[in-house]
Amino acid sequence: MSTVGCEHFQEFKSNPNNLDTLRWVHSVFVVGSSKDKRTGLNYNYHQTKIMNSFCHTCNNRGPNLHACIDCVFFGCLPHIREHTKEEHHDFSLELTYGQVHCTKCGDYIYDSELDEINKTNRKRSDTFHRRLFECSTWNPTEEEKDLLTLYTQRVCITDKSQIGLRGLVNFRITCYMNSVVQVLMHTPLLRDYFLSERHFCKTDSESCLMCILSNVFQEFYNGDKVPLLLHKLLHFIWTHAPHVGGDVQQDAHEFFIETLGLLHKHCAESINHTSHAVVTNNCSCIIHESFTGSLQSDIVCQKCKGVSTTIEPIWDFALDLVPGALTLVECLKHFTKAELLDNFSMCESCGLPRQVTKQLSIKTLPTVVTFQLKRFKKSDEGHGKVATKIQFTEMLDMTPFMSTKKADSPFPSDNMYSLFAVINHQGETSYAGHYIAYVRQLKDHWYKCNDEVISRVGLDEVLFSEGYILFYHKHVLGYK
Repeated sequence: MSTVGCEHFQEFKSNPNNLDTLRWVHSVFVVGSSKDKRTGLNYNYHQTKIMNSFCHTCNNRGPNLHACIDCVFFGCLPHIREHTKEEHHDFSLELTYGQVHCTKCGDYIYDSELDEINKTNRKRSDTFHRRLFECSTWNPTEEEKDLLTLYTQRVCITDKSQIGLRGLVNFRITCYMNSVVQVLMHTPLLRDYFLSERHFCKTDSESCLMCILSNVFQEFYNGDKVPLLLHKLLHFIWTHAPHVGGDVQQDAHEFFIETLGLLHKHCAESINHTSHAVVTNNCSCIIHESFTGSLQSDIVCQKCKGVSTTIEPIWDFALDLVPGALTLVECLKHFTKAELLDNFSMCESCGLPRQVTKQLSIKTLPTVVTFQLKRFKKSDEGHGKVATKIQFTEMLDMTPFMSTKKADSPFPSDNMYSLFAVINHQGETSYAGHYIAYVRQLKDHWYKCNDEVISRVGLDEVLFSEGYILFYHKHVLGYK
């Protein structure tokens, strides 16, 4: 392979100052180094990157944000193209992967020195930042190189692309599973993880749920539009969690939690290469990193005001539907308000039984926040459903419900979440009716997934739907 991909870049490199500028911009805005390579001084560039990485024309923070190498302009894809053309600036740096675009060539270019800048900056970075899971360089095998020569056509994902939209066959009563799978397929972190083949398993793939789900992702995003049969996934989960299987309608929320548990277990086992791996709260698997947060419970003595605190991991928030709470925020306020317990508890400070209050708050937020609106009720008269409309919004600020308020955080977006999926139930009880899912595809396109049928809908239809399980994704991902 030639180490030179653009004649214009060769002229650009003839001036050493140009490469120094490129090296510094890459260090700060791509790698996010904590050390200034020009001065040798330690400096935290995390805040610099986050606060300055936005399009100077439309204020958009991504995706495809670029920095002009010839000036201080930052732009989204349309505006960086417009800027470089109008100002006759030849090169811009893509800020996610560090690719350089040549205006004259009209394409991204390859150069061995660019590759070296990327490797050097990453190695020198104090913490080698990465998004939730460690990245590595792909060195293709000879077999993979041969395959690349056979399939050279690039697939361009545009706003109108329907790759990733695929119906699922309903085995008569498996709409609850189909709705959950659609959500998993459109969870950004999981999608990127599985499609970049980050899961490695030394066990039999037929006995690993992570391997089975990886195959489902590959099928979902291969461009085919024929509805998928999820017989392997269905059989596996029914075998390992029979209480959510059988020839009856199941609760989508219960199926979701059971699936997460199995995925968590199998992912941890594949990481530790043993079938007896212990899954801990400090697990670093993709399931834990995506869905696990922690809930803080404070028990306060009403006599001495002593506080007893416990912290537990949590995968989702089950919210009661109470009179007067007609929005998701109001349900969260009820969830986190202090309540006076009827029974007397032994106070650790007083050493005597005292009346206490209990208050829940969120200690740490996961990347994906899941809310179950507790619509299904059991009583002596049988099973029923609360059909009260709960208003929820596209954007959600979780700051008011945190154990420690981050009002003084330099990054106000830390606790901001955006809606990306909703599961709805149509019917009167959890054992009857029908489940559908709404999912967000690309940035702002919403689709209704009704088993085999996928149809485009507007955001208003999603927000005005009843809502049973709501899925929010962290709006801005930080670095580890």
